Amino acid sequence: MATLSHDYKAIQHTLMDELRLMHYPISVKYIFDEAELEDFKENCPEFYTPVKPMTFCQWEIAARMKGQTVLGYPEDQGCANARFSLGWKGMDEAELKSHAKYTVSPEQAERFVLSKARLPEGKLLAVVVAPLADTFFDPDTVHFYCDNMQAYHLAVDYAAAQDVHPLKTNITMNSSACGGNVYSFLEKKFNLLPACSGSYNAGKTERGEINVIIPGEHIAPTVQRLLDRKNNLGSSSITRPGDNFPGADVCKNCPLIIFKKQK
Repeated sequence: MATLSHDYKAIQHTLMDELRLMHYPISVKYIFDEAELEDFKENCPEFYTPVKPMTFCQWEIAARMKGQTVLGYPEDQGCANARFSLGWKGMDEAELKSHAKYTVSPEQAERFVLSKARLPEGKLLAVVVAPLADTFFDPDTVHFYCDNMQAYHLAVDYAAAQDVHPLKTNITMNSSACGGNVYSFLEKKFNLLPACSGSYNAGKTERGEINVIIPGEHIAPTVQRLLDRKNNLGSSSITRPGDNFPGADVCKNCPLIIFKKQK
Protein backbone atom coordinates (compact mmCIF):
# COMPACT_ATOMS: atom_id res chain seq x y z
CA MET A 1 0.00 0.00 0.00
CA ALA A 2 1.47 3.33 -1.06
CA THR A 3 2.35 5.79 1.71
CA LEU A 4 1.63 9.44 0.95
CA SER A 5 4.10 12.17 1.86
CA HIS A 6 1.48 14.90 2.27
CA ASP A 7 -2.19 15.42 3.07
CA TYR A 8 -3.38 15.84 -0.50
CA LYS A 9 -7.01 16.20 0.54
CA ALA A 10 -6.06 19.31 2.51
CA ILE A 11 -3.90 20.59 -0.35
CA GLN A 12 -6.75 20.18 -2.84
CA HIS A 13 -9.20 21.87 -0.47
CA THR A 14 -6.88 24.86 -0.14
CA LEU A 15 -6.40 25.14 -3.89
CA MET A 16 -10.11 24.82 -4.68
CA ASP A 17 -11.14 27.25 -1.94
CA GLU A 18 -8.46 29.90 -2.32
CA LEU A 19 -8.14 29.92 -6.12
CA ARG A 20 -11.80 29.20 -6.85
CA LEU A 21 -10.81 26.45 -9.27
CA MET A 22 -13.58 25.10 -11.50
CA HIS A 23 -11.84 21.73 -11.92
CA TYR A 24 -10.08 19.42 -9.51
CA PRO A 25 -6.30 19.51 -9.79
CA ILE A 26 -5.15 16.24 -11.36
CA SER A 27 -2.58 13.89 -9.89
CA VAL A 28 -0.66 12.19 -12.71
CA LYS A 29 1.30 9.03 -11.86
CA TYR A 30 3.48 7.09 -14.30
CA ILE A 31 3.83 3.42 -13.36
CA PHE A 32 6.98 1.64 -14.48
CA ASP A 33 7.05 -1.08 -11.82
CA GLU A 34 4.85 -4.19 -11.95
CA ALA A 35 4.63 -4.48 -8.15
CA GLU A 36 3.47 -0.85 -7.93
CA LEU A 37 0.80 -1.52 -10.53
CA GLU A 38 -0.46 -4.61 -8.70
CA ASP A 39 -0.51 -2.69 -5.41
CA PHE A 40 -2.71 -0.05 -7.01
CA LYS A 41 -5.13 -2.56 -8.53
CA GLU A 42 -5.47 -4.48 -5.29
CA ASN A 43 -5.68 -1.60 -2.83
CA CYS A 44 -7.11 1.44 -4.58
CA PRO A 45 -10.69 1.73 -3.22
CA GLU A 46 -12.21 2.61 -6.59
CA PHE A 47 -10.89 3.19 -10.08
CA TYR A 48 -12.11 3.19 -13.67
CA THR A 49 -10.65 2.05 -16.99
CA PRO A 50 -11.54 3.38 -20.47
CA VAL A 51 -14.15 1.35 -22.34
CA LYS A 52 -12.59 2.34 -25.67
CA PRO A 53 -9.25 3.90 -26.64
CA MET A 54 -9.29 7.65 -26.15
CA THR A 55 -6.89 10.54 -25.68
CA PHE A 56 -4.82 11.26 -22.58
CA CYS A 57 -6.62 14.56 -22.08
CA GLN A 58 -9.91 12.67 -22.23
CA TRP A 59 -8.69 10.41 -19.42
CA GLU A 60 -8.15 13.59 -17.44
CA ILE A 61 -11.74 14.73 -17.99
CA ALA A 62 -12.92 11.97 -15.64
CA ALA A 63 -10.46 13.07 -12.95
CA ARG A 64 -10.97 16.82 -13.07
CA MET A 65 -14.70 16.94 -13.87
CA LYS A 66 -16.15 13.76 -12.36
CA GLY A 67 -13.72 13.12 -9.54
CA GLN A 68 -12.85 9.65 -10.87
CA THR A 69 -9.55 7.80 -10.72
CA VAL A 70 -8.58 6.36 -14.12
CA LEU A 71 -6.06 3.64 -14.89
CA GLY A 72 -4.92 3.63 -18.50
CA TYR A 73 -2.84 1.03 -20.34
CA PRO A 74 -1.12 1.39 -23.73
CA GLU A 75 -4.04 -0.26 -25.51
CA ASP A 76 -6.39 2.32 -23.95
CA GLN A 77 -4.52 5.26 -25.46
CA GLY A 78 -5.96 6.32 -28.80
CA CYS A 79 -3.95 9.49 -29.41
CA ALA A 80 -0.79 8.94 -31.47
CA ASN A 81 0.87 12.07 -30.06
CA ALA A 82 0.25 10.88 -26.50
CA ARG A 83 1.51 7.40 -27.30
CA PHE A 84 4.73 8.93 -28.62
CA SER A 85 5.15 11.16 -25.55
CA LEU A 86 4.54 8.23 -23.22
CA GLY A 87 7.00 5.97 -25.04
CA TRP A 88 4.25 3.69 -26.28
CA LYS A 89 5.17 4.09 -29.96
CA GLY A 90 8.18 5.21 -31.94
CA MET A 91 8.67 7.76 -34.67
CA ASP A 92 6.76 6.85 -37.83
CA GLU A 93 5.21 8.43 -40.91
CA ALA A 94 1.88 8.95 -39.15
CA GLU A 95 3.58 10.97 -36.40
CA LEU A 96 5.35 13.14 -38.95
CA LYS A 97 2.16 13.59 -40.97
CA SER A 98 0.27 14.80 -37.90
CA HIS A 99 2.80 17.63 -37.53
CA ALA A 100 3.33 18.40 -41.23
CA LYS A 101 0.42 20.87 -41.35
CA TYR A 102 2.27 23.07 -38.86
CA THR A 103 5.78 22.96 -40.30
CA VAL A 104 7.56 24.28 -43.39
CA SER A 105 9.01 20.91 -44.40
CA PRO A 106 9.04 17.21 -43.48
CA GLU A 107 12.56 17.67 -42.14
CA GLN A 108 11.40 20.40 -39.79
CA ALA A 109 8.47 18.25 -38.66
CA GLU A 110 10.85 15.43 -37.74
CA ARG A 111 13.19 17.75 -35.81
CA PHE A 112 10.27 19.28 -33.94
CA VAL A 113 8.80 15.90 -32.97
CA LEU A 114 12.18 14.61 -31.80
CA SER A 115 12.68 17.73 -29.68
CA LYS A 116 9.70 16.86 -27.46
CA ALA A 117 10.03 15.51 -23.95
CA ARG A 118 9.42 11.76 -24.04
CA LEU A 119 9.42 8.84 -21.62
CA PRO A 120 11.79 5.94 -22.36
CA GLU A 121 10.28 3.82 -25.10
CA GLY A 122 8.53 0.64 -23.96
CA LYS A 123 9.15 1.17 -20.23
CA LEU A 124 5.86 2.68 -19.03
CA LEU A 125 3.30 0.08 -17.91
CA ALA A 126 0.34 2.35 -17.18
CA VAL A 127 -0.78 5.83 -16.17
CA VAL A 128 -3.09 6.78 -13.31
CA VAL A 129 -4.88 10.14 -13.30
CA ALA A 130 -6.98 11.11 -10.30
CA PRO A 131 -8.30 14.10 -8.39
CA LEU A 132 -5.41 15.24 -6.21
CA ALA A 133 -7.44 14.63 -3.05
CA ASP A 134 -7.96 10.97 -3.98
CA THR A 135 -4.49 10.17 -5.26
CA PHE A 136 -3.23 6.71 -4.37
CA PHE A 137 0.38 7.76 -4.96
CA ASP A 138 2.52 10.79 -4.39
CA PRO A 139 1.90 12.43 -7.78
CA ASP A 140 4.59 12.68 -10.42
CA THR A 141 2.94 15.87 -11.63
CA VAL A 142 -0.11 17.94 -10.71
CA HIS A 143 -2.03 19.27 -13.69
CA PHE A 144 -4.39 22.27 -13.47
CA TYR A 145 -6.93 23.37 -16.06
CA CYS A 146 -7.51 26.96 -15.00
CA ASP A 147 -8.02 30.54 -16.16
CA ASN A 148 -5.40 33.21 -16.75
CA MET A 149 -5.40 34.78 -13.29
CA GLN A 150 -5.47 31.42 -11.46
CA ALA A 151 -2.46 30.39 -13.58
CA TYR A 152 -0.70 33.61 -12.62
CA HIS A 153 -1.25 32.99 -8.90
CA LEU A 154 0.10 29.45 -9.22
CA ALA A 155 3.12 30.70 -11.16
CA VAL A 156 3.93 33.46 -8.66
CA ASP A 157 3.65 31.16 -5.65
CA TYR A 158 5.71 28.46 -7.40
CA ALA A 159 8.46 30.91 -8.32
CA ALA A 160 8.67 32.20 -4.75
CA ALA A 161 8.52 28.76 -3.14
CA GLN A 162 11.15 27.24 -5.45
CA ASP A 163 13.25 30.40 -5.74
CA VAL A 164 13.17 30.22 -9.55
CA HIS A 165 12.73 33.31 -11.73
CA PRO A 166 11.87 33.85 -14.48
CA LEU A 167 9.82 30.75 -15.12
CA LYS A 168 10.27 29.31 -18.59
CA THR A 169 7.61 27.27 -20.37
CA ASN A 170 7.77 24.39 -22.83
CA ILE A 171 5.18 24.77 -25.59
CA THR A 172 5.04 22.18 -28.36
CA MET A 173 3.10 21.50 -31.52
CA ASN A 174 0.53 19.00 -30.25
CA SER A 175 0.96 17.09 -26.96
CA SER A 176 0.05 19.93 -24.58
CA ALA A 177 -1.53 17.78 -21.86
CA CYS A 178 0.33 14.53 -22.44
CA GLY A 179 3.71 15.93 -23.42
CA GLY A 180 3.40 18.86 -21.04
CA ASN A 181 3.16 16.50 -18.08
CA VAL A 182 6.06 14.39 -19.33
CA TYR A 183 8.21 17.53 -19.59
CA SER A 184 7.49 18.59 -16.01
CA PHE A 185 8.06 15.05 -14.76
CA LEU A 186 11.41 14.62 -16.49
CA GLU A 187 12.77 18.14 -16.01
CA LYS A 188 11.23 18.82 -12.57
CA LYS A 189 10.05 22.20 -13.82
CA PHE A 190 6.87 24.27 -13.77
CA ASN A 191 5.08 24.44 -17.11
CA LEU A 192 2.36 26.73 -18.43
CA LEU A 193 1.00 26.21 -21.92
CA PRO A 194 -2.13 26.63 -24.03
CA ALA A 195 -4.27 23.77 -25.25
CA CYS A 196 -2.99 22.10 -28.41
CA SER A 197 -5.28 21.59 -31.39
CA GLY A 198 -6.17 18.11 -30.14
CA SER A 199 -6.77 18.88 -26.49
CA TYR A 200 -8.80 22.02 -27.25
CA ASN A 201 -11.77 19.92 -28.36
CA ALA A 202 -10.95 16.36 -27.25
CA GLY A 203 -9.85 17.59 -23.83
CA LYS A 204 -12.86 19.87 -23.40
CA THR A 205 -11.06 23.20 -23.06
CA GLU A 206 -13.52 25.32 -25.03
CA ARG A 207 -13.63 27.81 -22.16
CA GLY A 208 -10.07 28.75 -22.97
CA GLU A 209 -8.50 26.98 -19.99
CA ILE A 210 -4.74 27.21 -19.57
CA ASN A 211 -2.59 24.20 -18.64
CA VAL A 212 -0.48 24.65 -15.51
CA ILE A 213 1.68 21.67 -14.59
CA ILE A 214 3.73 21.43 -11.40
CA PRO A 215 6.12 18.59 -10.47
CA GLY A 216 4.54 16.50 -7.73
CA GLU A 217 7.31 17.14 -5.20
CA HIS A 218 6.82 20.91 -5.60
CA ILE A 219 3.07 21.11 -4.99
CA ALA A 220 3.18 21.16 -1.18
CA PRO A 221 5.77 24.00 -0.99
CA THR A 222 3.76 25.97 -3.58
CA VAL A 223 0.56 25.67 -1.56
CA GLN A 224 2.40 26.48 1.65
CA ARG A 225 3.64 29.67 0.00
CA LEU A 226 0.04 30.53 -0.90
CA LEU A 227 -0.99 30.08 2.73
CA ASP A 228 1.95 32.11 4.03
CA ARG A 229 1.13 34.90 1.62
CA LYS A 230 -2.51 34.80 2.71
CA ASN A 231 -1.43 35.23 6.33
CA ASN A 232 0.71 38.22 5.37
CA LEU A 233 -1.71 39.95 2.99
CA GLY A 234 -5.01 38.95 4.55
CA SER A 235 -6.19 36.97 1.52
CA SER A 236 -4.90 34.78 -1.30
CA SER A 237 -5.62 37.47 -3.90
CA ILE A 238 -2.59 39.11 -5.49
CA THR A 239 -4.65 41.43 -7.67
CA ARG A 240 -6.50 42.99 -4.70
CA PRO A 241 -4.91 41.95 -1.39
CA GLY A 242 -7.51 41.65 1.33
CA ASP A 243 -10.28 40.56 -1.06
CA ASN A 244 -11.24 36.94 -1.39
CA PHE A 245 -9.82 35.54 -4.59
CA PRO A 246 -10.32 36.54 -7.32
CA GLY A 247 -11.49 39.79 -5.73
CA ALA A 248 -13.30 42.48 -7.64
CA ASP A 249 -12.72 42.21 -11.37
CA VAL A 250 -12.45 45.97 -11.91
CA CYS A 251 -9.73 48.43 -12.85
CA LYS A 252 -7.24 49.00 -10.03
CA ASN A 253 -8.12 51.99 -7.83
CA CYS A 254 -11.20 52.77 -9.93
CA PRO A 255 -12.94 55.73 -8.22
CA LEU A 256 -16.36 54.77 -9.57
CA ILE A 257 -16.86 51.13 -8.54
CA ILE A 258 -16.90 51.52 -4.78
CA PHE A 259 -19.38 50.18 -2.25
CA LYS A 260 -19.99 51.58 1.23
CA LYS A 261 -20.92 49.27 4.08
CA GLN A 262 -24.06 50.32 5.92
CA LYS A 263 -24.79 49.79 9.58
